[in-house]
Amino acid sequence: MCNEQARRVALGLLRYDINDLRIPVHFPEGLPNLEPTDSIRITDRNAILRAAPVGGAELVVRRWSWPGTHGKPVYNLRSDGRRFDRGRCLIVADAFFEFSDPAPDADGRRPRRKRKWRFEKRGEPWFAIAGIWREHPQVGEAYTMLTIPPGADVAPYHDRQVAVIERRDFAQWLDPEARPEHLLQPPPPVSFDVSEVIAPVGP
Repeated sequence: MCNEQARRVALGLLRYDINDLRIPVHFPEGLPNLEPTDSIRITDRNAILRAAPVGGAELVVRRWSWPGTHGKPVYNLRSDGRRFDRGRCLIVADAFFEFSDPAPDADGRRPRRKRKWRFEKRGEPWFAIAGIWREHPQVGEAYTMLTIPPGADVAPYHDRQVAVIERRDFAQWLDPEARPEHLLQPPPPVSFDVSEVIAPVGP
């Protein structure tokens, strides 16, 4: 299941695109320094959008995952059949990654290294993954990603995928008064461009 994402979009473009959706965006902790990164992993920090107390959305930077009951990080959560009445957020990304088992070699042996695949939203420089955030006594505020059955683009690589919210639905997902669980649906085919990430060969 997705345990890595990328976020290389500039803050200025984020701000412009969100305002273009007529969602007032606030920065309660000041403008964050969003250095572009090709790899955000579990326990790293990333930008999320959540409902602002004064209306619209606020953009803050929070940790990905909180400690679960058995010590394992809660970095994604199955959304199937669940209601999310509070703490909904949008996780800013321009790619997420999945891993698949490699094909056996000529001798029938399977290499140890899994194949890594990058998924980017077709025609959009960035997108938003559905999530929820909460306060945890050990780590403070943190977020997790919601997962759904895979769409046609992800199904060849994994039996689950992160839920992506379309831009036209951002405001509905963030609205505390809404019941937007119907938005957690597999996307139509050809929603993502898929490419294999080839590890660099060492010296």
